Amino acid sequence: MSNEKDITPMVIDLGANRRGEINESWLAQFGGAIKMILQRMFGGDFVPVKVRGNRREIKDFANALQKEKNYITAMNSYGLNDLKTYRSKSALQNAISKFEKGTGIKWPFN
Repeated sequence: MSNEKDITPMVIDLGANRRGEINESWLAQFGGAIKMILQRMFGGDFVPVKVRGNRREIKDFANALQKEKNYITAMNSYGLNDLKTYRSKSALQNAISKFEKGTGIKWPFN
C-alpha cells in the first residue's frame, strides 16, 4: 500500500498564460485537475496538488474553487430554483469572471 506522501503532486501553473504556454492539452489537464480537486472536496480520494502563480492568481483560483463547491452544495441541498442556489451561482460567476480576467485562463466549468 503506497503512502500518500509518495504520490507525485499534480501541478497547476496559473502563470502559463503569461508565458504563452496555454494549449488544448494544458486546458484539458486544467479541467481534469479542477474536477479531481472538487471530487476531493466532497470526500473523494486524496490527490496532492501544487498551485503555482502569483498571489492574486492563486487567491482568485482558490476563491473560484470555493464558490464552485458552494454552488454544488446549494444545488444539491435546495435544488436549482431556490434563491440560495441563485445567489450561490451569481457569486460563482463573479469569482469565475475575476479569475479569468486576472489569469487570462478560461474556467472549464461555466
